[in-house]
Amino acid sequence: MATRTPRKITVNTANMAGAAAKPAAEHPAVAAIRQSTAGKVKVACSDIDGILRGKYLHRDKFLGAAEPYPDGGFGFCDVVFGWDSQDHCYDNTQVTGWQHGFPDALARLDLDTARHVPWDSGVPFFLGDFVNADGSPFAVCPRQTLKRVLKRAEKLGLKPMAGMEFEWFNFAETPQTWAAKQGVAPSTITPGMFGYSLLRMADQREFFNALMDEMAAFRVPIEGLHTETGPGVYEVAIAFCEALEQADRAILFKTGAREIGKRYGIMPSFMAKWNASLPGCSGHIHQSLTDGSAGGKKNLFFDANSPRHMSPLFESYLAGQVACLMEFAPMFWPTINSYKRLVDGFWAPVKPTWGMDNRTASFRVIAGSPKATRLETRCPGADVNPYLAMAAVIAAGLHGVEKGLKLSTPPITGTNQGADDVPRAPRSLMLGTQVFKQSEIARDWLGDTFVDHFAATREWEHRQWQDAVTDWELKRYFEII
Repeated sequence: MATRTPRKITVNTANMAGAAAKPAAEHPAVAAIRQSTAGKVKVACSDIDGILRGKYLHRDKFLGAAEPYPDGGFGFCDVVFGWDSQDHCYDNTQVTGWQHGFPDALARLDLDTARHVPWDSGVPFFLGDFVNADGSPFAVCPRQTLKRVLKRAEKLGLKPMAGMEFEWFNFAETPQTWAAKQGVAPSTITPGMFGYSLLRMADQREFFNALMDEMAAFRVPIEGLHTETGPGVYEVAIAFCEALEQADRAILFKTGAREIGKRYGIMPSFMAKWNASLPGCSGHIHQSLTDGSAGGKKNLFFDANSPRHMSPLFESYLAGQVACLMEFAPMFWPTINSYKRLVDGFWAPVKPTWGMDNRTASFRVIAGSPKATRLETRCPGADVNPYLAMAAVIAAGLHGVEKGLKLSTPPITGTNQGADDVPRAPRSLMLGTQVFKQSEIARDWLGDTFVDHFAATREWEHRQWQDAVTDWELKRYFEII
C-alpha cells in the first residue's frame, strides 16, 4: 500500500474563543469581542420601509464577517428589498424579485456602529449595509443611499449635521391583544390631551426612565423626552450629530422603543395618523452644515452680519428644500396613512413654506447663536425611514447650494399667512410617487436604480390599499347603499 503524506491542517486560532492573537490594525470593536467571552453578536440592516431586519451571529461567524474587504461580509437574503412591511413580495420590481430567485446579497458591517444592547443582556450589536460583489454600494440599500448623498456633500466641502425628533403614541397592548382586537380600538396608556405633563410622565415612570437611561447606554443619547398633546403620546429629541450617525440613532430609537416597551406591556406606534380626531405624529429633522474639515465645528448657516443671521449658504440650502419638497414626497410621506396626517387645522404643515421660528411652516428657520442656528424640516411624519428622509432633505438642500438658488418668497407669518399662492402637498401616496418618479433632481441625487425601485414599492403599497376593504367603507355603505 502506498504511503500517503498526511494533509497539513491549519487551525485559525484567531477565531477561537478566548484566543489572544490579533491581526494588525484590527478595529477596536472587533478586538474587544475577540478578547471577550461573548458567544454571539446581533446585527441588523434597514429594509426599504425603515424596518430593521437582523439576526444573531455566532462569534466566529461575526469575526469572519468583520474581516476587511474583500474577505468580510456575510450573506443576507435580498428579499429584505423585495417585500413590504407585511413580508408580501413585490411583483413589480426589477432589482430583486421572484424572477431572480431571491439570492443572498452581501451585507457588510459598519464596525463604527458598535454598541451593546442593554435590554438584551448587553449583547454586542452592529449595523450594516449592502454592497455588490465588487464592493460598490448596493443601489437600493437605504443606508447606502444616504451615504451617496453625504459623499457628494463631502465633494462640496460640506458636512451635514442633523437631529431628529419623533412623536409617537403608546398603547397598552401586546401583539396578541392587538391581533385579538383585529386592528380596532387600541387602548392608550394614558387618557386625555396633556402635553408637557409631569403628571402623565408619572403614570408610566419605569418605561419613561428606561427610554432615557437605556437608550443612552445604547449610544442613542436623548436631549429631551416629554408627553405630547394626545392620549399616550410622547415626543423625543435625539442628540444632534453627523447625519449618518443621526439616521443610525433614529432607526435604533424606533426599534429600541418597541423592544423596551414589551417589558412593560406597552406597544409604541410610529404610525403617522392612527385616529382622525387626534393629532398626527411627526418626524422633524434639524439640520446645519459645517466645513467638513478635520475637527471642523463652524456652523456655516450662521452669519452675524445678516439681519436674520442666515448666511447665503443657508438661504440657498433652504431655497433648495422649498423648491424640491414635492420631488422627494414619498421619502417624507412613505405610506398610505402618511397623507392622512396632512390635513388643515392640525400641526402638520401642508405647504412648502418657510418662516422664522414658525411652527406652522414646513421649514422653520431657527436663527439663534452661532452654535444653534439651524433648519427644522417639519413636514416628515414619524413613519419615515430615517435614512431616506435624511437623504431627501440633504439632497434637496444641497441641490439649492449647487445651483445657487435664492429664496423667492418671503417667510410666512402666523398660520400660512402669505402662502395663498403656494401649492399644497399631494394628498395621496400615488400622486407623490408620480412626481418623484419623474423628478430629474431625485434621479440626479439618488440614482435611477433607486428611484425606479422605490417608486415601484410605493406603487405596490398603493395597490394593496386599493384592493383592501376598509372599516370606513363598511360603516358608510354596508347598511344603506
